[in-house]
Amino acid sequence: MKAKSSDWYKQGWSLDIKNQSWVEDTENQVEFIIKTLELTGDERILDLACGYGRHSLAFAKRGYDVTGVDITKVYVDDARENAIEQKINAKFICADIRDINFENEFGVVLNLADGAIGYLETDEENLKIFDVISRSLKVGGKHFMDICNAEHAAHYFPRTNWEIGENALALAQFEWNCETRRMLFSGYDIPYEEPVKKPEIPAGDPTRLYSIDELHQILQERNMRIMKTFSNYNGTEASLKYLQLMVCSEKM
Repeated sequence: MKAKSSDWYKQGWSLDIKNQSWVEDTENQVEFIIKTLELTGDERILDLACGYGRHSLAFAKRGYDVTGVDITKVYVDDARENAIEQKINAKFICADIRDINFENEFGVVLNLADGAIGYLETDEENLKIFDVISRSLKVGGKHFMDICNAEHAAHYFPRTNWEIGENALALAQFEWNCETRRMLFSGYDIPYEEPVKKPEIPAGDPTRLYSIDELHQILQERNMRIMKTFSNYNGTEASLKYLQLMVCSEKM
């Protein structure tokens, strides 16, 4: 599979993403995070790479004070419009998350549906996201990330996947570069009740993946510690058998 350019994460995003099958589980994901982090409802939440604000808005509806940050203007504009329409306490900033300068302000920081972790051009740039996470959290604040597991990629890629959503069948293709520790991901949606054409799988998104051991070290260097890890939003224990990896950590 051919890889997209190293700045792929800056372009190509649209609100068509709302129709993809994996956004349908948002409410369940939010409830799982609240339960797992033992949130009280008083926490200020920072949602990094928030997309069109699906998680931010769901938390805000439950009474949380939420700030979402995303680099894609069309996403931020849509999230702002929805917050105003729904009269909920959610603010949205259009910016590269490396450029925000919060310090000790939030009780919770989220990186969901990757949250841009691993998307950047080099390992050094990717580590800056973890700097932002730690710097933004208060002492005792909690972080939740939902990413892909490098150990799974190393053992099971290349592979394909399909998922049945309410509006479309999602096809995905995964490859792995063990030297760069980057996953190539490409996908194609087949909407229901429309004539089916032979899919042309586009170039892949190059994403740096991490193992739990790598994340332990990265977070420890930033005065954070891992509390729990999972493989899905049903609470299954983290395992290399699963691509999804959710990590809950705390700032010490």
